[in-house]
Amino acid sequence: MKDIYRVIVKPLITEKSTDQQASHNKYTFQTNLRANKHEIKAAVEELFKVKVIDVRTCVYHGKKAKVGRNSGFKPEWKKAIVTVKEGDSIQLFEGV
Repeated sequence: MKDIYRVIVKPLITEKSTDQQASHNKYTFQTNLRANKHEIKAAVEELFKVKVIDVRTCVYHGKKAKVGRNSGFKPEWKKAIVTVKEGDSIQLFEGV
């Protein structure tokens, strides 16, 4: 996967992720399922101009879902928790 804009899908903003962001310098992103830790690290470093220390990933498998009498599966997705160097930060909400 060469394009860094396809590696990072979107930042995940939850109560837990904002707490980790403030206290432990960890940022959470939804990433492409096929991206590995090295590609995620390179994409975050190039996009946000920070030094990445650690990347942890977790794959969430699609659960079975029913709407009326139709059934199917929710999509699979991958989450990456990225730890950046002390003193660096990523501006997710600029000017808010």
